Amino acid sequence: MKFLTTNFLKCPVKTCDTSNDNFPLQYNGEKCQLIQDESIEFNPEFLLNILDRIDWAAIIIVARDLGNKSLPPTKPSFSPELSDDDLIVLRDLHTLLLQTSIVDGEMKCKNCGHIYFIKNSIPNLLLPPHLA
Repeated sequence: MKFLTTNFLKCPVKTCDTSNDNFPLQYNGEKCQLIQDESIEFNPEFLLNILDRIDWAAIIIVARDLGNKSLPPTKPSFSPELSDDDLIVLRDLHTLLLQTSIVDGEMKCKNCGHIYFIKNSIPNLLLPPHLA
């Protein structure tokens, strides 16, 4: 599961829909196995387009859950003509968002406490019958 995917997952329990604690899910950094796939090409235009669509606060929370405390508190902004510094920041974001994957681990809803597992890079958000 790409790190970017964490920005789109929320707890599917119906009672959690009315809570702000169902997103982002909390990741257990001690149990999450991360890998990096360096074969994914760097595409600055793609990154600029997705940056407008992501919840930066959620990215920071999940990154900290997984041990990365180096992200700036506010979403970076870029000039129309990308500078060398802009490209460095975009390359770092590319590494985090697109090349980093969670292979195995656990995600937990902060509202209901339900734990969802990640196995072979696939998040399992299926609910037991009593929660569906």
